[in-house]
Amino acid sequence: MARSRPTRAAAVPGAGKMFALRAIGLVILARWLHSMGDMNFLVALRGMASSPVACLNLVFLFLLIVLPGAQARVERPFHPLPQWLRQTLRMFGVLGCLFALWSIGVFVWADGWRRAVEAIEVTNGWLVVAPALYAAVVWICRPRALWRSNVAARRFAIGRYAVSVDAATRTTIVWLESRKVGQYDARELSVRWPTDMQPAADMACSAPADAPVAGATPAQSGAIADTASPAPDAESFAPAISTASTVSTVSTVSTVSATSPAPAASSVSAVPASPRHAAPARTVGRRPMIELLWDSPAAAGHNHQTVMRVRLATEGDRVAARALDTALKQTPPAALP
Repeated sequence: MARSRPTRAAAVPGAGKMFALRAIGLVILARWLHSMGDMNFLVALRGMASSPVACLNLVFLFLLIVLPGAQARVERPFHPLPQWLRQTLRMFGVLGCLFALWSIGVFVWADGWRRAVEAIEVTNGWLVVAPALYAAVVWICRPRALWRSNVAARRFAIGRYAVSVDAATRTTIVWLESRKVGQYDARELSVRWPTDMQPAADMACSAPADAPVAGATPAQSGAIADTASPAPDAESFAPAISTASTVSTVSTVSTVSATSPAPAASSVSAVPASPRHAAPARTVGRRPMIELLWDSPAAAGHNHQTVMRVRLATEGDRVAARALDTALKQTPPAALP
């Protein structure tokens, strides 16, 4: 008789989120029942029936404990809940947290900090734990991508968007949280970067070739730059300077550097950089935005669309965007019909 091979028990991605939400709901429900046990149960039920806040809390606890439609799946590790349930829990969590903070604030304003500390001690810290539990529900149900970025598996997470590139079938699937935006041909997609931000490969190709040599004088650095770099075009430079003025400027700089005790590095740094190689100006604290464009020659009239437009908030988003751009560029372009 063949013996079954023992399998290693492994948790399905997303099961921990469901367990945490149910645990929070059970803790709030247990505390609520304990508070109702200190008073008359029928009176408490009548007061709950006439209170809209209590009714909202009952619905919130029912959704937290039951989690209708929730299912942990490997392909959706960060979204085991349906979209409507996640949005509803997030909304109820925000309302519950605001109401708890407002109630505690009114109590502290009316009775003072000493009575508030005594109330925290009597309730075993529930006045602090209750807003924290509501905030935890909001944080668990926050907007996220469908998965983490995995460049080897060609899965990219940028903000709330998740993009998967299949090299075998040359298809790209874009997800907005748990909603599928669409499926496209990878050869027809391209990443459009902002004007003040370029991918790493483009920045490496546009590195300045006329950088001054260490330890060289300004005249020698200018001579090396003139021999190594081609002649500037009229669009990127100012009008050409005459030969006589150039010779006089070089002689003046050499005379000043010979008479002044300042080091040569300061004189080199004082020379203005070329406008062609100057770094683009960026606003401090500004988050750049990229776009994923779909351009299909087969879809007449609908071949220019913006699939997604997202801001690069973190360094992980920037790395994923560059990796996505590289993966799309490695795919051969679509053949014209």
